[in-house]
Amino acid sequence: MTKLQVIALMDCDSFFVSCEQLDNPSLLGKPVCVLGNNDGCIISRSKEAKAMGVKMGMPHFMAKKEFPNAIYVSSHYQRYVEISKRIMGLITNFSPAIEQYSIDEAFIDFTGLRKLYKRSYVDIAKMIREEIKLKIGIPVSIGISTTKTLAKLASHRAKNGEGVYIIGRRTLDNELKRTKVSEIWGIGKNINAVMSKYGIITAYEFSQQSSEWLEAKLGIRGIQMKEELNGNCIFQINENEKLPKSIQNTRSFAKFTSDKEYIKNSLIYHINTSCQRLRALKLKTNCVRIMLRTKDFKYFVEKKALIQPTSWDCDIVNVALELFEKMYKKDLIYRSSGVVLENLINSSDIQMSLFTNNEKEKKKEELGKCVDKLSQKYKKNIVKIGYAESPKND
Repeated sequence: MTKLQVIALMDCDSFFVSCEQLDNPSLLGKPVCVLGNNDGCIISRSKEAKAMGVKMGMPHFMAKKEFPNAIYVSSHYQRYVEISKRIMGLITNFSPAIEQYSIDEAFIDFTGLRKLYKRSYVDIAKMIREEIKLKIGIPVSIGISTTKTLAKLASHRAKNGEGVYIIGRRTLDNELKRTKVSEIWGIGKNINAVMSKYGIITAYEFSQQSSEWLEAKLGIRGIQMKEELNGNCIFQINENEKLPKSIQNTRSFAKFTSDKEYIKNSLIYHINTSCQRLRALKLKTNCVRIMLRTKDFKYFVEKKALIQPTSWDCDIVNVALELFEKMYKKDLIYRSSGVVLENLINSSDIQMSLFTNNEKEKKKEELGKCVDKLSQKYKKNIVKIGYAESPKND
C-alpha cells in the first residue's frame, strides 16, 4: 500500500450564496436562494433558507409559492469563477500540492505540514479557514483524514460542526459505523442498492468485506473504496487542472419575444461572458454553436468551425451573428438563447498559421486582457461589445 498521507478537503459553505452575500452584505443572515440557469431551480441555499425547509433542486415556481419570504437571486457564474480562483490561489500559499475538485472544493496535501508550521493538523486547517475568511470573505469548512474518501466525509462533519473536523486512525471505526453506505463519496444509487440487497448498510460493514467479494460485485472500484475507507490512500492528489471541454451560457428572456435586435444582443452578452472565462482559463475555442429556443420549447441549433482558434469577443460575435441570420425566423416567438464554445485548446499549444497576421492576433489578446482587467476592477461586462445592455430576466 502507499505510504500514510494526510489529506484535507476544503469546501466553501453555500458557495454561490456566500458570493452573493459578499457582493451584497444586506443578504447576510437572510434566507437566500441562488437560482440555476434560466432561473429554473435552486442550486444554493443559505443556512437560513435550509432551516426554513427549502430543498436543493426545488423548482423556482414551487419554492416561491411555498416559501414566499425567501429571497431568490439569479446566478452570476462568472463572478463565482473569479472568487473561486482567488480562493484556490490563496490555498497554494499553504501547501505545495492542491487539487481543485470543483468550483468550491479542493483537496489539499497536508502531509508534512505539521513539522513545517509547528502546529497540529486541526490548527493548520483553522489557519487556512481564517485566512480565506479574512482576505476573501468566504466561509469554508475543512475535513482532514488519510484518504480523499475520508477527507470528504470529514468535510461533511465539519459543516455541521465548528468548521474543521478530523478523522484519525483511533476514531475511524466509530466514524464508519455511524456512516451509511449511501454517504460514501463515489457511491451512487446502483451501488447502494446492491449493498442493501446483501444487508450492508454502514460504511464500516462495507470496509469489512473481503476484496474478492467486492471485486466480484463492484469490480476494482469496490476494492479501491474499501482501502480508502480503511485509511489507505488510493486516490492520489492530482495537481493537473481539469479544464472544461466546452463553455456554455444560456438564459431565458424576461418576456417571450421575436425582437431580432434583442435576441442578437442576448447572444453577444453570452459571448462576452464566455470569452472572459475562456481567457481566465487561458483557452481558445475552435468552434462556435448558438441555440435558440421558442415559446413552445422547440430548439434551433447552428454551429461553425473556426479557421483560427480565438478567445476574442469580436471574432466570435461575427461568426455567431452569421449563424443567427441563417436560423432566425421573424414569425416565431422565442423564450431563450444560448452560446456554446467548443473544441477548446490551451492558448500555449496553438501554432500560428503562415497565413495568420500574428501582430493582429497579439493586439486582440492585449485588448482581451484590458477588457478583463476593467471588468475585475469595476464590474462584470463594464466594457460591452456591440450592444447596449445585458438582457434582464427578472
